[in-house]
Amino acid sequence: MEKPNHRKWKVLSREYLAREPWFTVRRDRVELPDGRQIPGYYVFEYPAWVNVLARTADGLYLFVSQYRHGLGETHYELVAGVSEASDAGMEAAARRELAEETGYGGGCWRLYMTLSANPATTNNLTYCFLAEGVERLGEPRPDATEDLDVHLLTESQVRELLCGDGIRQALHAAPLWKYAAERRWF
Repeated sequence: MEKPNHRKWKVLSREYLAREPWFTVRRDRVELPDGRQIPGYYVFEYPAWVNVLARTADGLYLFVSQYRHGLGETHYELVAGVSEASDAGMEAAARRELAEETGYGGGCWRLYMTLSANPATTNNLTYCFLAEGVERLGEPRPDATEDLDVHLLTESQVRELLCGDGIRQALHAAPLWKYAAERRWF
């Protein structure tokens, strides 16, 4: 399938409204290809994100659970995080996050899919990795702002989470549903 025609908007002006480590937002004044203008188009800037669908050699899936203040709820999630300047690339960032959050590593890795949380208002991508045959290499070392628990789930439990809307983070649900479809879980 061919990629759709690219009709880029012209940026007439740009103003940053906030520049914080976890919240950078700008207001662009843009002109559409037909000449119409949008005086205030808001874009949230983030670094690249990574997440990991990790499976142990004995067939268990690694998840974490943590409170998410935006929703005021705690749910199961894939291991995920932000790419840092010191990371050699997206896979290195994903491997670092898995080790930090769970203490697991090793195995065979591959880029599984690349997603955007909301291409209309965010400027970053999420790189989803599939890591198979991971094993416990040490203790988790979560960041100072993280308060999470590590879970090893069976295939049946992961299916239950998917069918019961137990995965709230859409960037985690998408690779899980793709994985489930490829393996004909349903």
